[in-house]
Amino acid sequence: MAFDYDKYLRPNKLPHIWCPGCGHGIVMKGLIRAIDTCGLKKEDTAIVSGIGCASRLPGYLDFCTLHTAHGRAAAFATGVKMARPEMNVILVGGDGDGTAIGGNHFIHACRRNINMTYIIMNNKIYGMTGGQFSPATPTGDKASTTVYGNPDPAFDIAKLAIGAGATFVARGTAFHANQIDKLIAEAIQHKGFSVVEILDDCPTTYGRRNKFKSVIEMMNHLKETTVPVKAAEKMSPEQLKGKVLTGVLYKEEKPEYTEEYAKVIQRAQAAK
Repeated sequence: MAFDYDKYLRPNKLPHIWCPGCGHGIVMKGLIRAIDTCGLKKEDTAIVSGIGCASRLPGYLDFCTLHTAHGRAAAFATGVKMARPEMNVILVGGDGDGTAIGGNHFIHACRRNINMTYIIMNNKIYGMTGGQFSPATPTGDKASTTVYGNPDPAFDIAKLAIGAGATFVARGTAFHANQIDKLIAEAIQHKGFSVVEILDDCPTTYGRRNKFKSVIEMMNHLKETTVPVKAAEKMSPEQLKGKVLTGVLYKEEKPEYTEEYAKVIQRAQAAK
C-alpha cells in the first residue's frame, strides 16, 4: 500500500514552488515518513525554517510551523524549545541559510545541545535569493557571485556540527531517498541537538552554471561521490579520495540544555 502523505500536507498551499528536478520534495517526503515512524502528533510538533528554497518546506506541512527571518531559524526554534520543552522541534533549511547567514546561531545551537533536529539541505548554492555562492559551494564551481569560479574552500557541514558540539550528526543524499527517513527518525529520537545534512541538487541555479546536462546526471553524481560509513571502513585511503561519507557519522550522550536550564531555575527559586 502506498504511503499516505496527504494527511500531513496543507493542500491549499500546493502546488509547491520548487523547480522540476529539485531534490527538496524528496527530502520533504522523507521527513514526513520519519515523523510518521516516530509517531509525532501534529499539535506537539513545531517545524521551523528561515528563508530560501528549502525553507519554504514548512508551509506545505500541516503542523505548528514558523517561517522566520533569513538565517534565524535556530534562534526562533531555540525560543520555542525553551518556552515549550515538551514540543518536538524540527528545523529545516539550506546550506546558505544554515551555515552562512545563520552560521552563528547554528554553532551555538550545536554547542548548547538543545533537543532539536536540524535538517540542512545542501545544494551548494543560494538557489532562491540570487544564485550566490554559499559556504558549501565547492572550490572552483560557479555561482552568480563567482562567475570565474569560487576561490573559497567549502565547509564540511557535518564536521562543523561535530566540532561545535552537536551530539548526533548524519548525512544522506537526495538520491538515496529510502535512507532519508531512517536518518531523520534516528535524529528525532536522539536526545540532544541533531544535525542531518542532506546532499541535494539544484538543477536550475547550480546545475546549469556548472555544466550538468540533466537532473539525472546530478543525481548520479550524488550516487557516485558518496560512500556509506560502513563500506568506507573496508576501503583504502586511495579508494576514499574524493568521496563523501553518508550515514550516522557521530553520536554521543550529553546533558540536554532545557533540562540543565530547568535546574538553574530551580536553584534560583530555592535561593529566594
